[in-house]
Amino acid sequence: MADQGVKLVFGGGRVGLMGLLADSVMAAGGEAVGVIPRHLDEAEIGHQEITELHIVDNMHVRKEMMFRMADAVAVLPGGLGTLDETFEMITWRQLGLHDKPIVIVDVGGFWQPLLTVIDHICDKGFASPTAKELFTTVNSVADVIPAIHALPEPGVAPFLDRL
Repeated sequence: MADQGVKLVFGGGRVGLMGLLADSVMAAGGEAVGVIPRHLDEAEIGHQEITELHIVDNMHVRKEMMFRMADAVAVLPGGLGTLDETFEMITWRQLGLHDKPIVIVDVGGFWQPLLTVIDHICDKGFASPTAKELFTTVNSVADVIPAIHALPEPGVAPFLDRL
């Protein structure tokens, strides 16, 4: 990311994969912008050694601010919060609220159960088979930026007043 001038916008934590990614971007001379809810920052989870750290009132504001600052979404392996954010971004795209690229990074098959559930939802008619076109899946972090560049430019300006 640093080599290509891509700024990291992330959840603002210094722990786990999120913290490791931010540390790596910063160590390579890049920029990392975090957005964290006040209650998590007060629990000393906020990453203080990054380019910018925005402390917001709640998770809803966090997700909207991250969305507004990002040109694309990359989903790394994570927990329930990652799932929440992923489905929100996919749903907003399905509703036509944005057309930003969404790339799921399926390192070592981590997201295969999720992709199976999405297939199941489509197969049972609860979502159109075109729902699977709302995101791209890659197998490694190194594939994220090339995948984004291979996708068409977003054709829909975000409807920020509807988020």
